[in-house]
Amino acid sequence: MTHDPHPRAAAGAPAAVRPLPRSVAVFTGSALGASPAVTEQVRAFGTSLAQHGITVVYGGGRVGLMGTLADSALAAGGRVIGVMPESLVHSELAHTELNDLHVVATMHERKARMADLAEAFVALPGGSGTLEEFFEAWTWGQLGLHTKPVSLLDIDGSWGSLMTMLQDMVEQGFLAQRHLDGLIVAKDTDSLLDQLSSWTPPQAKWT
Repeated sequence: MTHDPHPRAAAGAPAAVRPLPRSVAVFTGSALGASPAVTEQVRAFGTSLAQHGITVVYGGGRVGLMGTLADSALAAGGRVIGVMPESLVHSELAHTELNDLHVVATMHERKARMADLAEAFVALPGGSGTLEEFFEAWTWGQLGLHTKPVSLLDIDGSWGSLMTMLQDMVEQGFLAQRHLDGLIVAKDTDSLLDQLSSWTPPQAKWT
């Protein structure tokens, strides 16, 4: 994991306006899910990132919400970079119209490459793989391995149950409140971008 070159803000320092990230790693489902409304909002999210000049870094797939995200960003003139293990490319899951596709050997390399290419992380609705990617990126931040914002786009309340579970972890003493407070949770793209521009990294776990 590459360390972020930007220094951490002092604990308790006022939030400063920071530029929007030039690239965002997006985690989302390889299935469409049951809600057409979610698909439409994912499509709108990809369009908005492209309109703001933000490069989409994602898993490289052409199926499910992953494909919806990539197609919408590309259609709006955005730059989209995929990262995919060779085994999945051979299964014909790779999107063939991306600006760039990084083919790696393993899932571990995929996540590390996405983290290196991105200046922020956001999880959209998805399944167990989406959760696994989100938690790893968020945990790396808590450990001070990077100082990049990690966020949830809470489309139609899709992350409500997760937020309840995370608050339970705080109350049980397994998660610091400052790290939960440092997680960006937004209902729509405009709110997410506003929070990205004012985010300050919380103090790392062991400092």
